[in-house]
Amino acid sequence: MKHLAWAVLSLVFMVGIAFPAAAGIRGDYVEVRSADVYTGPCFANGEVGLVGDEAILAWKVNEGDWRGTKLDGLSVVAVVKANATLGDPFHSPYPARAVLIFDQRATSEQRTALRAFAHAEAGSLLDDVVGTEAAPIKLEVGTGSNHGRVRLAAGLLASIETRPYNEGDHFCGNESVYYPPLTKLNHSMAAYAIFDQYKGKGLGITWSRFGKRSAFVGSFAR
Repeated sequence: MKHLAWAVLSLVFMVGIAFPAAAGIRGDYVEVRSADVYTGPCFANGEVGLVGDEAILAWKVNEGDWRGTKLDGLSVVAVVKANATLGDPFHSPYPARAVLIFDQRATSEQRTALRAFAHAEAGSLLDDVVGTEAAPIKLEVGTGSNHGRVRLAAGLLASIETRPYNEGDHFCGNESVYYPPLTKLNHSMAAYAIFDQYKGKGLGITWSRFGKRSAFVGSFAR
């Protein structure tokens, strides 16, 4: 019986060597839209079809690889201009155009992997990438009670600052997460966008916005 047990353990050990556990990827995420995502129907109805067709999505890989390419510590930012309010079930946001901003530390191989990862996460929003940039990217996410506090700086091209909600952010009393995040996340929470801006080229538009209930902070693990 002992010999059989040792044989089984040896087989398991050998299989573990021959077929190592698949590497994963995990990290932090922030998203901001040009329409409130945490709001009541009265406010949402006043914005749908008029705003909400622009967004900034940012991923920071804390650890892991994408299809064999290590991406530890690298970030990628997608700036999107859609055809309609993102999340509106009655009008398609496509076609959408996007500009990707890669961490300037990334190699050519890593940029290719970051682009593939971002496309896998955001889907059709990134089907039409009209431009790419490289910049120093810094994404800081608060912890504990400050988890909703995020600062993103992608060089001088794009930036976001968020904070958790407080009582003064409830205008009508029946706010909820009206639109879900644009990507699948393991954890997400709505946050208040102190400001967000895009100063790059390629989309035919730039912006600076202040004080909207338009952000999500979250994490991913694949």
